[in-house]
Amino acid sequence: MNGHGVETQKLSSKSNDFLNKLIRYRYIYLLLLPGFLFLIIFKFIPMWGLILSFQEYNPFQGILGSEWIGFKNFTDLFTSEQFYMMFRNTLIINILSLVFYFPLPIILALMLNEVRHEIFKRVNQSIVYLPHFLSWVVVVSMTYFMLSADVGVLNKLLNQWEMDQVALMSDPKFFWILLTLQSIWKDAGWGTIIFLAAIAGVDPQRYEAAVMDGASRLRQIWHITLPAIRPTIVILLILRLGSMMDVGFEQVLLMYSPVVREVAEVFDTYAYTQGILRGQISVGVTVGMFKGVVGLILVVASNRIVKRLGYEGLY
Repeated sequence: MNGHGVETQKLSSKSNDFLNKLIRYRYIYLLLLPGFLFLIIFKFIPMWGLILSFQEYNPFQGILGSEWIGFKNFTDLFTSEQFYMMFRNTLIINILSLVFYFPLPIILALMLNEVRHEIFKRVNQSIVYLPHFLSWVVVVSMTYFMLSADVGVLNKLLNQWEMDQVALMSDPKFFWILLTLQSIWKDAGWGTIIFLAAIAGVDPQRYEAAVMDGASRLRQIWHITLPAIRPTIVILLILRLGSMMDVGFEQVLLMYSPVVREVAEVFDTYAYTQGILRGQISVGVTVGMFKGVVGLILVVASNRIVKRLGYEGLY
């Protein structure tokens, strides 16, 4: 048998193996079908619209009829007076979230895992999960009710105590801190789900052996629990780095006001203002494409660094 026949036979064998697995695990693939269709319809098909970044889009002429202008939209974005401000604000907000928010679900999951009373543990889990189901409209409204200068509970108490008011909502110095605290309060509890699932997969015999060796609970966490969930932490960290150019649009938009514009203007709000309010759709798509390219670079670079350090990466 010649080489071509061998290659054909190998391809045929692989095709048969694939079909056999597809038939054997058909119900599992059926469960994956909705998620797969979601990715195709809402993630891959809309990528066709990225060509708007290279056009002066006119909705009356359509995508195929609009004027092709090359990289002019990108040049205008990078040379804009607002670019540095948006880049700085987006980066600082994400760094604060990475430093202060990202570790909290891990710490909270470790603490919940140490609770031995099952009812008390479930009640605490429900309490920390609950804020996740509140919309950002509710969260920002609560923040306004607590901290605003006119109706805020804090300033009303300060008035009763004959102390000076604190303009937390309108002071740019506190804007990034408020965003970070809101994110922590709303989503830190929900973020524990993945880590609790990873902890649940740890072999209980490892803890039993550690107890026999005289290890304290802190030693067990450090030498058993943390190494067991380290792959999960690494993967989530890589994904988090990939979204460093993304900021919670709804949260920032609701907290946005002209007095805090210098610290609140980010790429998402700029794309909304230019693309939706002013009708410059090509500018909005350009901003989105820039964010996507930066995110892709960060994911690939962080994954390569992680693998060089000896950990299992995202791919």
